[in-house]
Amino acid sequence: MTATPENMENAALEMDLSFESALENYLSSDFGDLEEGSIIKGEVVRVDEDSVLVDVNFKSEGQISASEFRDSTGKVNIAVGDKVDVFVVRKNEMEGTITLSFEKAKRMQLFDKLEEIQENNGVITGRIVRRIKGGYTVDLGGVEAFLPGSHVDLRPVPDMDALVNQEYEFRVLKINRRRSNVIVSRRVLLEEERDSKRQDLLRTLEEGQIVTGKAKNITEYGVFVDLGGLDGLLHITDMSWKRIRHPKELVTLGQELQLKVLSFDRDNQKVSLGMKQLVPDPWQDITAKYPEGAKLQGRVTNLVDYGAFVELEPGVEGLVHISEMSWTRKLRHPSQMVRVGDEVEVVILGVDQDKKRISLGMKQVKPNPWEVVAEKYPEGTILEGVIKNITEFGMFIGIEDGIDGLIHVSDISWTKKIRHPNEVFKTGDVVQAKVLTVDQENEKFTLGIKQLTEDPWTHVPSRYPVGGVIEGTVTNITDFGLFVEVEEGIEGLVHVSEISQKKIKSPSEMFKEGVVIQAKVIHVSAEERRLGLSIKQLKDEEERRKPKEFRAGPADTGGQNLGDLLKQKLEEDASDS
Repeated sequence: MTATPENMENAALEMDLSFESALENYLSSDFGDLEEGSIIKGEVVRVDEDSVLVDVNFKSEGQISASEFRDSTGKVNIAVGDKVDVFVVRKNEMEGTITLSFEKAKRMQLFDKLEEIQENNGVITGRIVRRIKGGYTVDLGGVEAFLPGSHVDLRPVPDMDALVNQEYEFRVLKINRRRSNVIVSRRVLLEEERDSKRQDLLRTLEEGQIVTGKAKNITEYGVFVDLGGLDGLLHITDMSWKRIRHPKELVTLGQELQLKVLSFDRDNQKVSLGMKQLVPDPWQDITAKYPEGAKLQGRVTNLVDYGAFVELEPGVEGLVHISEMSWTRKLRHPSQMVRVGDEVEVVILGVDQDKKRISLGMKQVKPNPWEVVAEKYPEGTILEGVIKNITEFGMFIGIEDGIDGLIHVSDISWTKKIRHPNEVFKTGDVVQAKVLTVDQENEKFTLGIKQLTEDPWTHVPSRYPVGGVIEGTVTNITDFGLFVEVEEGIEGLVHVSEISQKKIKSPSEMFKEGVVIQAKVIHVSAEERRLGLSIKQLKDEEERRKPKEFRAGPADTGGQNLGDLLKQKLEEDASDS
């Protein structure tokens, strides 16, 4: 076309019109009807390491931090051409700039979803990310919600940390969009589930029915079992036919259990369960199975102060009383004989089927050694043994295994006064003794050493008759008299009243130990082991036997005695010579 002034003018006019149209389009609302605080769809036009550029049909693209698109591994999960929803944070019409956020768009959409779930009483899945004061923080896929500790489960959780990083379903309780607060509950869902199951269970549950449940709580007296919406009690006495001390011996928390419904109170919704009822009662016909006198093997399961429990078979235990453990040993505690886990041989002493009690004996497995001793060592037998122990009251002599004989201190000597047996013997000495008594019922075995010889007091009455005169040595002086040894081991007593006609304050004024005196026998008894002597009566008799003129001097002698007169006569004879 020829370039004429007219053509050039038309071209310039067209260009002005195109620019004006383009400017109108640029500034018109059709170019992008964007409102701050709204969510719009955009297209990713560039992805860098630090930012992502999104075209939202505005004057310029919006730049979003790449961190908003990174996953848990740090990888940016977005590509050029992807369509994404973004939130308009801010726009500047004059400068043609716009600020966008991918995360805020997600949060707003999630809040919309949460409100819809809450309105429709729906359920949302979330992951518990950490523990905080009073509960947990739950990630609902971009929005963090608060889970109160009381809304975690139907019952208090023993290990709170075990729930972290676990996914659960939750019910939305409360939303505050302005503060970005969300409160969720897991317990509400569990309660609804439990109530639903409870209603189903109440319609079908019957006594005698076999049910399956999970142990949810263990106490000292039993286990609470969740039957699926309804809890039942498995009492400790219904867990096993054998005796257990604590339910934890048989059941662990969370364990699946098969049980029998023993009773069901439909009105009060109480269920009693049994475990042992699923197997036959081992106590049935127990008397025929374990007759009295039968010998059996058993295992010690428990020790108490009064005896040991022995398991004869699963569910059947008997008691060995401490008194039935040994024929000879005096036990303070069963642990002196057995320990838990020991295999022992026992004898059935008695069975009470109604009370489910079996009396057992351990000592009855072997013959009673006291019966053997009674036959082997009848009274009067002379035996020899080693002194095992010495006490103030006597000595214990080893006779048979576990049986000792006692020699009382009074049975060591007929005549010697022994204050303590160690004055004569020591532990380990071998002695001979005579069997005095064998008391099988009271388990007493007494011996005597002095009984090996005849009692010397038997002949004392004939050897020292009343009226006779003895000569002996003063061995002991007391306030009440003199002890005089007339022969080895035989002593007589001169009472203070039998020493002199004169009043004596203390015999020690006139006598000393070791001096030899003469005295008259005034009393003798072999049974009482007493020999009464008198110096006074002997002197009186001697006085009576003297001639009358020598008994007392004439009146002018001034009361001189016979000795004084004799002394005077000797002195006169000496002077005459």
